[in-house]
Amino acid sequence: MALLICFCLVLLAAAGIALWPVWVRRRRERVASRPFPAAWRRLLRRHVPLVARLPARQQLRLKGLMQIFLAEKPILGCRGLRVTDEVRVTIAALACLPLLGAARGVYPELRQVLVYPSAFVVDRPVTESGGVLSDQRRVLAGESWSQGQVLLAWDEVKRGAATPGDGHNVVIHEFAHQLDQAGGPANGAPALPTAEAYRRWSTVMQNEFDALRWRLTSGGEPGLIDAYAATDPAEFFAVVSELFFERPVELAAGHPELYAELSGYYRLDPASWT
Repeated sequence: MALLICFCLVLLAAAGIALWPVWVRRRRERVASRPFPAAWRRLLRRHVPLVARLPARQQLRLKGLMQIFLAEKPILGCRGLRVTDEVRVTIAALACLPLLGAARGVYPELRQVLVYPSAFVVDRPVTESGGVLSDQRRVLAGESWSQGQVLLAWDEVKRGAATPGDGHNVVIHEFAHQLDQAGGPANGAPALPTAEAYRRWSTVMQNEFDALRWRLTSGGEPGLIDAYAATDPAEFFAVVSELFFERPVELAAGHPELYAELSGYYRLDPASWT
């Protein structure tokens, strides 16, 4: 009898595991189909003008993704910040922009978003000359952790949301890192469908990365792509993702192969939105 009970429990557990994705999908469909709150719509118009560029169909999809994001991902205030609807709606809108084109889940590894009033300080281990390991303090406006957290400075979130044409957006930047970190450390190569896609991505990204570094070391100007992108391939991907959504026409004109790779990855063509 005990063996039979154990066997039945194993079957029930297996059935639960198999049915879990179906349950999640249906729950998300219900959440996304709810009427989008009128107050949230007003907040989008007032604080996230980038959304107005999207075609009507994409705006509807964005709102559905936002509802799922806000239902599943806690947004927590730090250092006394009160998390208002403005905070939640602004962050959700910008975080969901990279999800518009491809069905890749809603940041499945993300557990929470921590929001500070302004720039915050983190300690990072650094190996100095002679192999000595020490902590280095850094002041940041945002950071993405592979352990399932995104940290944001609210004043920088607001500024980036209010100025969608400057190519700088800390939320898009950090959530591009989240996509890059899915399944491992960020390395500038997010999940792609085929080996050929990885080969093409690697070639284009490396060429652009090397060209930016060459311009900077030669004393030239970085051009459209900010110098911070030359830090490493992961930062390069995050920085050009900001440009892809905020200055797509210029990126497509000045870096057509790079734009094509990003367009293929995100399955979007924001240059056509304007």
